[in-house]
Amino acid sequence: MRRRSAFAALLLLTGCATGPSLESQGEVTAPPGDSRNLTIGSAGFTESDLLAQMYALLLNQAGYKTSMLTVANRELYEPALESGQIDVVPEYAATFADWLGAKANGADAPPVGSPDLAATMKALRELATPRGLTVLDPGRAVDQNAFAVSASYARQHGLKTLSDLGASGLPVRLAAGDECVQRPYCRPGLEKTYGIDITGVDPKGVGTTPAKQAVQSGRDQMVLTTTTDATLPEFGLVILTDDKHLQNADYVVPVVNRSRAGGEGVTRALGALNDVLTTADLASMNQQVDSWRRLATDVARTYLEDKGLLK
Repeated sequence: MRRRSAFAALLLLTGCATGPSLESQGEVTAPPGDSRNLTIGSAGFTESDLLAQMYALLLNQAGYKTSMLTVANRELYEPALESGQIDVVPEYAATFADWLGAKANGADAPPVGSPDLAATMKALRELATPRGLTVLDPGRAVDQNAFAVSASYARQHGLKTLSDLGASGLPVRLAAGDECVQRPYCRPGLEKTYGIDITGVDPKGVGTTPAKQAVQSGRDQMVLTTTTDATLPEFGLVILTDDKHLQNADYVVPVVNRSRAGGEGVTRALGALNDVLTTADLASMNQQVDSWRRLATDVARTYLEDKGLLK
């Protein structure tokens, strides 16, 4: 159930939120809490909604009473998570680590996320803990940047990996966002790490329909998208493997307010998802919502039932 009154309060309160008082101490001394009434946050896009719905269903089964709150802006929902207005939210390890790092050390601080999952999780937890947040273990699902070409182009040139594309010497026009020109994971990384000859960036956005159509038609040769993009087959596109691990470790991780949801009950309930949820599973569920127009709550429930996680 959407809580519009809670959302209105959230907008008012987060404007002056400074986080929990423990933040200034640099450590958390209070024991993990186990509130039986929990608010699950979603960032408002399909995948976040699906994850939030799965979290809610698993927690309900474990005896918690949950409500849903959508806040499509990290600048709002992260302080709300610190203050306990939101108790649990799905996040992405490297992205969230970089966001907390910039919040703590300034926008010009070097990124702390990396392709190394262990190092990324260590940095993320060091940043989250003083803010009263607990980052639970990641599972197998990862939603990170990916690069796709047309299946016919890949067959014609024998391409399976980004290294293959670099070794081919083929000129590549890349459909992506404007920021790709400077972001280290995009054009500079493709050129430096893989030796790919990027002749230009076509500013059509990340994984947008026009960007995919540009590659489908041959106007561009490659598109920046994500690993859980389930619409690629509709455009005849395939992802080239990031075999040198240029992209950061954006594994799905639940983040909880320690004082309200940091106990063993929540950890155990959400941890059950780690053993089964894969990147391919997320892509399939995204497709069911975005292309087949199924409700996120129905897709989430069916998935958990099929995997034996929901009775």
